[in-house]
Amino acid sequence: MSAQQRSALFIDGANLYAATKALGFDIDYRRLLREFQSRDALLRAFYYTAIVEDQEYSSIRPLIDWLDYNGFRVVTKPAKEFVDSMGRRKVKGNMDIELAIDALELASHIDHMVLFSGDGDFRSLVEAMQRRGVRVTVVSTIQTQPAMIADDLRRQADEFVDLAQLASRIGRDPGERGSRAPDNRHSGDTATRFRGETPERSARSSPALESRYGIRQNDEVVEP
Repeated sequence: MSAQQRSALFIDGANLYAATKALGFDIDYRRLLREFQSRDALLRAFYYTAIVEDQEYSSIRPLIDWLDYNGFRVVTKPAKEFVDSMGRRKVKGNMDIELAIDALELASHIDHMVLFSGDGDFRSLVEAMQRRGVRVTVVSTIQTQPAMIADDLRRQADEFVDLAQLASRIGRDPGERGSRAPDNRHSGDTATRFRGETPERSARSSPALESRYGIRQNDEVVEP
C-alpha cells in the first residue's frame, strides 16, 4: 500500500446524479468506493450536495446518512430558495467553493485527485491542483447529447474517464433494481472505514434505497 499513490475522490453529487441518470444506470456507492480503493491508497472520499431544509422529508437524506457511516465524508449546505422574474420558485445549491477549498487544503497530502463532475467552473481548480504537483482525473461522460462535461475541463484534466466505461464496475446490477425510487432533488474519514469496516447501526430496510443508491437491505442505513 505504501508504494501506491495517495488519492482523494471529490464527488459533485448533483452533477454525478445528472450524468448517471442520462446514461441510464444507478451508482452503487459501496462498489464505487471499493473500485478506487483498489487503484490507489485512498485517503478521502468527499461527497458534496445542497439540501432543502424546510422539506418535511428529503429524498436524498437517507443517502447522505448512509454515505456518512460508510466511508465517505459528506459535505452539505442549505439550498437557497428564490423567486425569479417570472414569479417561479427556484432552488439554488452550488457546492463549488466548498469542494475547491477542500481540494486545495488537501493538495499537499495527495498525489492524485479524482473529480466526479463535468462542471466547467472546476477548470481553474484543476489547473491550481496541477501547479501543486497533483495529477487530476476527471470522471464524467461524453456519451450523451449534449456531453455532460465542459470541453475546457476535459482538456485541462490529466486524464478523462467516461462514466459509461465504469458502469459495469460501479453501477447497480439492473436485475437487482426492483422498483425505482423517486428522483432526487439535488440542488467518513477514518482509516478503518477505508479498510471496509463500518460501525454497527440499526437499520430499517428500504427498497427505495436499494434500487437507487446500491444500498442493500442488510447494509447499515440511518434514517431521520
